[in-house]
Amino acid sequence: MSDGFHSLQQADPLCRMSADELATAYRKGTISPVDVTRACLARAEEIDPVFNAFTFLDHEGALEAAKASEARWAEGTPLSSVDGVPATIKDIVWVKGWPARFGSLVTSDAPLAEDAPSVRLMRDAGIVFLGQTTTPEFGWKAVTDSNAFGITRNPHNPDMTSGGSSGGAAIAAALGSGVFHLGTDGGGSIRIPSSFCGITGLKPTFTRVPAYPASPFGTVAHIGPMCRNAHDTAAMLRAMSGRDRRDWNQGEGTLAALEDLTTAIADSRIGYWTAPPAGKLDAEVAALVDIRMRQLEAAGAIVEPFDLPAKDLLEIFHVHWFTGAAARLAPYGPAEREKIDPGLCEIAQAGSAYDAKTLVAAQVERAEFGARMDLALAEYGFILSPAVTVPAFGAGLEVPADSGLKRWTEWASFSFPINLTQQPAGVVPCGKTQAGLPVGLQIIGARGQDAKVLALMAAIEGMEGGT
Repeated sequence: MSDGFHSLQQADPLCRMSADELATAYRKGTISPVDVTRACLARAEEIDPVFNAFTFLDHEGALEAAKASEARWAEGTPLSSVDGVPATIKDIVWVKGWPARFGSLVTSDAPLAEDAPSVRLMRDAGIVFLGQTTTPEFGWKAVTDSNAFGITRNPHNPDMTSGGSSGGAAIAAALGSGVFHLGTDGGGSIRIPSSFCGITGLKPTFTRVPAYPASPFGTVAHIGPMCRNAHDTAAMLRAMSGRDRRDWNQGEGTLAALEDLTTAIADSRIGYWTAPPAGKLDAEVAALVDIRMRQLEAAGAIVEPFDLPAKDLLEIFHVHWFTGAAARLAPYGPAEREKIDPGLCEIAQAGSAYDAKTLVAAQVERAEFGARMDLALAEYGFILSPAVTVPAFGAGLEVPADSGLKRWTEWASFSFPINLTQQPAGVVPCGKTQAGLPVGLQIIGARGQDAKVLALMAAIEGMEGGT
């Protein structure tokens, strides 16, 4: 197990503060963004040899941004309420002046000339970027290891996986290396590491957070926040959301407002989804999630069994994901593929074997499933489920040992269906197994209703036994 030195409680108090606490202290002048940035950078250096959360740390750039934030607060002109809050960015999203290696040996290490839209919005809010967090190669799987950067490990037990593909972000959040952590989620890559590492994360409604360049994995790919609590998650989402015309998928509609995080649990109608479309639900995970559901019932919620309105979802997702992998690896020849994760090469080969009729058929089936889920969430206020079918398992493995499973998608089957439907889905901790490994509860809302999802996440955190 991880020793106390590596727990959040042993971190510098400056590393444990929330965004609201930092803003209050900055406004009063009792704490400086420079002091907080230095503390978070030191914390990152401290934990990284054990957990491998970072590809690199930008000491010079972070301190320069923190000094500028300190001056703005001193003058009473902060760019936003989160000016000076420290953050990390996953090594799959563009940051001006940094490389984007995508966890790969075959990508360029040249610094980029522009920010991705989400990064630009965060920079415009005065957020301080500490460094870049680890991902599996091109974000292809739901655990975090790569030939380029090694294995990322769980903060509750370094022998276990952090989950992925935003594994480094989850470690940085859990252990106090920043407040805001940008992750991506194409099949559970925010929600799975949030569950495994005991933090809070949100896959927002598709296009709420603008994306550029477009993902080769298409419209299952989302960008979202990972933090230690729902209120920080909401604050980060507000900062990184907005219009950017580089993201053609956003269209020209109006983004729904992110209201205050208040909700009434009493009389809320909740669909309780417990049957994954692939794999088997672990009994300990099921029991911990069920305890939280009974608490919601005791608070007045109406909880009813819910089954997904579709079949063959694993194959539908595989067609989308594997063809995306084929497109992502298309530029690389045999010599370069020798350096690429063999599992990624395998799914890319499978994706290349799908014909156009199969791809279009999967797209049509996805649309039908999405429509049925929209109808379900017009009837239910929320759909809740376990975040993952299993607790964290051995680091460096794609599937749990001796499980008989072949691919990560088979144990990630509470997450990938909601990438197909593009609805907001958040994760909050709901207890630990007897081995001390966190388990997460997933909250799904209607498209556009991110604020409602965040409100219920905050309410659940406030329950007995919550975080």
